[in-house]
Amino acid sequence: MSKNADNLASLRIENPPATLREIALERMRRAIINGLFEPEERLVERTLCEQLGVSRSVIREVIRHLEAEGLVTMLLNKGPIVARLDWDDARQIYAIRAAVESTAIADCARLADADVKRRLRKALDNLDRTSRQRSPAAVIDATTELYKIIFEAGGHKIAWDIVSRLNSRISRLRVMTLSTANRMVTGPAQIREIFDAIEKNDPDAAAAACRRHIAAAAAIAEVVLGDMQARA
Repeated sequence: MSKNADNLASLRIENPPATLREIALERMRRAIINGLFEPEERLVERTLCEQLGVSRSVIREVIRHLEAEGLVTMLLNKGPIVARLDWDDARQIYAIRAAVESTAIADCARLADADVKRRLRKALDNLDRTSRQRSPAAVIDATTELYKIIFEAGGHKIAWDIVSRLNSRISRLRVMTLSTANRMVTGPAQIREIFDAIEKNDPDAAAAACRRHIAAAAAIAEVVLGDMQARA
């Protein structure tokens, strides 16, 4: 019986291949986050079908998903457009981040053992490497992985689910702020301050470093979005 159970267990697909819809969704998401599509640009189904090499049904599913993520807006009689970034939305996102992330980071600092610190150090080294390469997309992936470890180590899996739902808009703001002078240096340096406090198991210092990091990003975003609105 045990042997049969083991054989049946071996049938399980642990890492199923991505579907065509998932591949198209990821590529469209990254294209919007990285600015390949401009804010308020119309997303024409036929054009997207040709660009991605997929059917209209796939494109429609992708658009619906991106709308739920806040990257696409549906306009009456015009169809889907890339959602416009404005400071009011960004301000709320940064406020949510400050509240949720500072709590998760403080708890991570309180609970972090040697294994958690090792994993964070490895993730931070990866972030430093991608920052030197000046690749915003790679920096975003590395930052997301670092924060995932922090939230899970701090016992904040539900909070991570909430942050993950906002992640597309957070990533879009990150790309925007990383494109400004010196942010590719100051951002990772501020994250290293967070890690240093976690490594010392100092929750108060870790939370304070987190809030400083988010406040700095918010200040940059406010200026950039204000300039974008003035040019519109």
